[in-house]
Amino acid sequence: MRALIIDDEAPARAAVRGLLRDHPAITLVGEADTLAAAVKRLGGGDYDLVFLDVQLRGGTGFDLLPLVRPEARVIFVTAFDDFAVRAFEVNAIDYLIKPVRPQRLAEALRRLALPPSALPAAPTSAAALDPGDLVYLRTGNGTSRFVALADLAAVASNENYSEVHLGDGTRFFVRRTMKSWEDVLPAAQFVRVHRTTIINLARYRGADRQSYETTLLHLDGLTEPVKASFRYLPELRTRLAALGREL
Repeated sequence: MRALIIDDEAPARAAVRGLLRDHPAITLVGEADTLAAAVKRLGGGDYDLVFLDVQLRGGTGFDLLPLVRPEARVIFVTAFDDFAVRAFEVNAIDYLIKPVRPQRLAEALRRLALPPSALPAAPTSAAALDPGDLVYLRTGNGTSRFVALADLAAVASNENYSEVHLGDGTRFFVRRTMKSWEDVLPAAQFVRVHRTTIINLARYRGADRQSYETTLLHLDGLTEPVKASFRYLPELRTRLAALGREL
């Protein structure tokens, strides 16, 4: 089994590397110490297992999950146990606390020897994000970037693509459906206000009623208002009320 180590701390990578010497069935094929290096390395097809740190400079290991090849397995390695439940929600094989004990690593690797039917299924979609997370976006022209959810003002559907509007006025296209956005965006912070539009409630600044069917929403950072459909207004009112706001 071919393995990658993704961790921004050299001593942590060295520790896992040393422990793997006692497991000749695992071949280390690469390491990454930054988000950019991890994105590039995960794009290859020469690995079956990823030892993934949760807290990386500029993001988290959860941000990288959509990039892990579907056939590969993930073992999280971190100094904190706060993310354990979330790690298993995204079907990680195991969750190891630093410093990793040889017995715990051996236990995690034994799970990989189970028949496929006994292993957790590989994630079929991106894990749901937390408000403080970054989201990885691959744009239509082949470039990619990480964006903080707090900077995302609105997402609008555009045929097979979606148009992402950031609070600084930047906008770009990504190949992602509205359904996939709803699956990953935190529901407490983002809400659909139109068949084609999702907004960030933290950027809501007020509304203008245009007609029975149309209301215009003003969002911090956007020069143009966002159209809301009447069928989505009840849910929008409920979400805003939970934040102590009014439509």
